[in-house]
Amino acid sequence: MKPLLRAVLIIDALLLLAFGLLFLLTPWTSLYNALQLVQTQPTLVGQGLGITLIGLAWLAFHASIDGALTSTVAKVVGHVNWLTGLLMLVWLIGMHRPELTGFGQLVAVLAGVVLVVIGLGGVRLSGAVRRRERLRVAEAAAAERAEKQAAKDAARGRDAVGYRAEPVVQPVVVEPVVPPATRPANPISPATGHPVEPDFAAANRPGTLSASDVEARSSAADAPGAPRPPFHG
Repeated sequence: MKPLLRAVLIIDALLLLAFGLLFLLTPWTSLYNALQLVQTQPTLVGQGLGITLIGLAWLAFHASIDGALTSTVAKVVGHVNWLTGLLMLVWLIGMHRPELTGFGQLVAVLAGVVLVVIGLGGVRLSGAVRRRERLRVAEAAAAERAEKQAAKDAARGRDAVGYRAEPVVQPVVVEPVVPPATRPANPISPATGHPVEPDFAAANRPGTLSASDVEARSSAADAPGAPRPPFHG
């Protein structure tokens, strides 16, 4: 759609340039007589109008290259063209002014029709291109917002997963290792070479106790409430 609008702008530029040069050459009487056209009076007005049309032609050509100006300039130039063509048709057909010969009137009417067609076509195309550009900008903005929202959701998901994945460190209680009670090794008899078992019964016999130990045991046995040895015999 936009390449077609660029082509219309180039056609508009060529038409505006042609009419601009024609009005700029208003003092050239022989040219107007050959084309059977009426010269603009005063000449200053015709030349001023020619410069204006040449400026519009340059603007239309520049807009056909610069994409940012294409739709706006095409709309403005299109309105100028169809309004100018309509004005020409009203004066030539409706009011028969200015009075031209057959060939000149035919050329003027054809020029008016061409201006109306090209102008309206440019306006319609510029409107379609502008709507597409607005839709494209809206879609790009929506896509950008969706990407930002997706990035935020992904960041939140990563934060949540990272928080849940952190291990809970429990304090380690080191219990002291208690070695098992070991029995002292029995002494080895030099005569036999075997361990000598301790004689616990001999330790309780009277002959093996000292006098102080015997006295302490006797006093403990005579004390009231002391445990009595089992009765034997």
